[in-house]
Amino acid sequence: TADGDFIINGSKLWITNAGEANIFLVMANLDPSKGYKGITCFVVERGWEGFEVGKKEDKLGIRASSTCPLTFDNVRVPKENVLGEIGKGYKYAIEILNEGRIGIGAQMLGIAQGAFDSVMPYLRERKQFGQAIGDFQAVQHQVAQAAIDIEAARLLVYNAARKKMAGESFVKEAAMAKFYASQVAERVASQSIEWYGGVGFTKDMPAEKFYRDAKIGKIYEGTSNIQLQTIAKLVQKEYN
Repeated sequence: TADGDFIINGSKLWITNAGEANIFLVMANLDPSKGYKGITCFVVERGWEGFEVGKKEDKLGIRASSTCPLTFDNVRVPKENVLGEIGKGYKYAIEILNEGRIGIGAQMLGIAQGAFDSVMPYLRERKQFGQAIGDFQAVQHQVAQAAIDIEAARLLVYNAARKKMAGESFVKEAAMAKFYASQVAERVASQSIEWYGGVGFTKDMPAEKFYRDAKIGKIYEGTSNIQLQTIAKLVQKEYN
């Protein structure tokens, strides 16, 4: 505008915690001809004229966290609400995503560990053919594999976090941690349902919630395919 303020129009889907948030960081392109170098970060507040938070999505999992669409209809943003430098929004967003992938890896690790911890006592309590189902060799092998997967995911997540805290390059490690931990969460949660048997397929046991919550790990903060692409590029760069 003539006085230096900005007008934002557009919409964005799948905004986590939008139902509760009062402050939003909005990436908007001031000059599309510059591509990603035109993207700038703005601080927008709930209740501003033209800014609307849509209905909460009815999701499969992580239902305690709201996910809503946002719409901007000639929303006036004061020039003082530019966060950082003009044109650096893409850089900020990527940095946040890279760090966030460690957090998602930790979340998926927690889901896998939670599913595992919930079902292990049941494997001792439930009896079939005169013995605990956890004493059958086939089940023992499955338990061992799940424990290995969880520990491997834990080490990947911890290593990525360690490198981040040490100020070292961590983008590849964060992508690996998120990719693998999301696989492990889904796999262990699914296996837990099977260990419970028929009752695991009901909401009387926690396994079904772990299973539903695990699915998002392969989707948000960059899909699993994006993680693979990131990892491949960085590995190839190491050998160039």
